[in-house]
Amino acid sequence: MYIPRRIEDEIQKYLQIFPIVAILGPRQCGKSTVVKRFISADQHGIYLDLQNQEDLNKLMDPRLFFKAHEEKVICLDEIQLVPELFGSLRSIVDENRLNGKFILLGSASRDLIQKSSESLAGRIGFLYLTPFLMNEVSETPLP
Repeated sequence: MYIPRRIEDEIQKYLQIFPIVAILGPRQCGKSTVVKRFISADQHGIYLDLQNQEDLNKLMDPRLFFKAHEEKVICLDEIQLVPELFGSLRSIVDENRLNGKFILLGSASRDLIQKSSESLAGRIGFLYLTPFLMNEVSETPLP
């Protein structure tokens, strides 16, 4: 059973404002689940788990992959594992200047992500997903 999260509305708002939205939070708090659901509802998204070699192979030439899917929202999960992608993201964003193109997920500290993404200043909005909040759980009817 999926429990709706408060952050879902914030993701939508941030995608309208920023080309890149980073969602940070502790491991196992639901970042991937929320974004997979968000992308599948929109049906215009691609989810890549950068811990998965098959997904990582798709980014052998990141600019080519991003250009081939420029009409889609691309989610890169565990972005901190491939910090060299930040340069490609910057150049793609600077070429198109379209909001809502990328969602980055990471369980590393916000400081690590911010240091790795200094080149994305002004192009990225940060959201933080916590473990479930009491008001998220209490509003969900029990089966």
